[in-house]
Amino acid sequence: MDIGCIFCKIVNKEIPCKLEYEDELCMAFHDTNPRAKTHLLIIPKKHIPTVNQLTEQDEASMGRIMITAKKMAKKFNIEDYKLNISVGEKGGQEIFHLHMHLIKCPN
Repeated sequence: MDIGCIFCKIVNKEIPCKLEYEDELCMAFHDTNPRAKTHLLIIPKKHIPTVNQLTEQDEASMGRIMITAKKMAKKFNIEDYKLNISVGEKGGQEIFHLHMHLIKCPN
């Protein structure tokens, strides 16, 4: 955990979010600055700054994030969507806690 990380604070229930899913490994919640009608963030509960810091021990969390994305798409009846993970500042990452965006594609 990183005490200054906004996503760690969400995991620890210090900051509220519009939660859609939570289990022992990950959470899914609505983005506070959505780019589409449906825009969710899916994060591992473990603080991992970027994809570059992933280790073999994170395989279960990353697999769970992908399965959670599929579950959230089904929950919101979305067929076509984007999954986006930005890596590093130059890659567009703004919050350095690994996260995936699930964004509904326009009709």
